[in-house]
Amino acid sequence: MTSDNPDPLAQTSPSPSPRILVDADACPVKEEIYKVAWRRNVPVILVSNARFRIPDHPLISRVVVSDSFDAADDWIAEQAGPRSVLITADILLADRCLKAGAVVIGYDGKPFTSSSIGSAIATRAIMADLRAGMDGITGGPAPFAKADRSRFLQALDEALVRMG
Repeated sequence: MTSDNPDPLAQTSPSPSPRILVDADACPVKEEIYKVAWRRNVPVILVSNARFRIPDHPLISRVVVSDSFDAADDWIAEQAGPRSVLITADILLADRCLKAGAVVIGYDGKPFTSSSIGSAIATRAIMADLRAGMDGITGGPAPFAKADRSRFLQALDEALVRMG
């Protein structure tokens, strides 16, 4: 694992400030995350299996983990807690982080909650079974739209306001 900051997890106050953890490899809303983080003065930790460009800003740090299966997810799940907002589309990672007390928001701005995660996991399993039984049929999320970006910005801002 490598990090651009000596200690991206360092907290200086007894009551840690909120922070944003990002499952960053395929995240389409990085720019939106930076905007909200700068406005709210909240640190962001982007976690990925590969290096990519990030803004040169003291609130933005990057952790590059190994390319082993679920390495980024494992790192994020270990760090998530009640003062964390996780940004991800990974339903199983969302479940792990919800159990740790984190707020979890999808790239489209829709929150994962303890009351919605069970049905999301079940739907994921059903869709995987359907795809496995149908040769040549692929699927995936709908194309990312401007409304998704707007909903995401609002959801992230509201989550940080609620955390104080």
